[in-house]
Parts: sequence; C-alpha cells; structure tokens
Amino acid sequence: MSASETPAVILPTVAREVEEFVAAGGWEQPPQLFALVATSDLLDQQPELRDQLDPESSPLTPIAQDALDGDLGDALAGIEWPPAVTGCALAQEIVVLPPEAETELSHGELDDEAARKFAAEHPSRREARMVAAVLRDGSVFCVLRLRGTAEVPEEVVEHPELAPNLTDALLATLRP
Repeated sequence: MSASETPAVILPTVAREVEEFVAAGGWEQPPQLFALVATSDLLDQQPELRDQLDPESSPLTPIAQDALDGDLGDALAGIEWPPAVTGCALAQEIVVLPPEAETELSHGELDDEAARKFAAEHPSRREARMVAAVLRDGSVFCVLRLRGTAEVPEEVVEHPELAPNLTDALLATLRP
C-alpha cells in the first residue's frame, strides 16, 4: 500500500474488483473466497507477475481460494489466514426481499428450510451478488449487485454495513 492510501480508501476498490471478476463468470455461481495480499509482497514472492500487477495502482491483490464446501458459516469458522494475508473477501449470491417480506419472514415461525422456500418463491424477490471485504485493521466494505430483469435494471449498492454478520464472520478469520 502506498503511504498516501489508507485501507479504508483501498477496500472499496478491491471489493469492486472482486465483484467485477466474479460477475465476468455470470450468475449462479457458488460462494467464492479471496485472500487479499499486499501487491508489493506478492511481487517479492513472485517477480514473474511484475508485468501483470502494479502496486501503485492496486496496492492489494485478491487471490481466489479453493471452493467452500458445505455450510458457509461452518466453512468460515474453520479458516485461519496466515500473517501475510492482509484481508479477505467473499462473493456469494443471495435473495433480497422487500422490507414487508423481511418483516413477515422475521415474525413468522419458519424453520430454515421453510424460510429459504419462502424467500425463493416470493414474487418480489431479487437475486443479488454480495461481496463483503475486510482487512485486519477492522475496515469493512460491501458491494451488492442486484440482478436485472426485463422490467427492472441491474443496480449496484455499496456500503460498509450491508452485511454486518458476514463481515464479522470474515473478520473472525483474520484474528490470531
């Protein structure tokens, strides 16, 4: 990272890069985890990448990890990153419901399977891709791409607090 860039400034850019990379593969993808490493450190370890990476324009480089199997919460709970990893990001597809449906869902007495079915079958649901990115210093940022339809254009929403439970789980993977 260059001295003029703070992690809070860099993280939104990295989160967008991860979302754009995943978006290039289309929809209906499994969750994808990325390690975020200092580009300068990566180039020290792998100088053959100098033609592909620029530490000044991209101080952090996302590195795709192996696929996550099983329950996402359990998978994240079992991850511990080595000190060379500055942060991590997770891209996953989700269903977004309108507020009234969220209220109905939270006040209902549905088990997990019934809640998933309710969300999947709701007429106003929107498919989306969430990217949550975190750094060891506690910085967090999220990018949400709402899938477009013939009637509704695609939308991108960015905010650090879009997925607090997910960013908390990702931060936990970075703690010693």
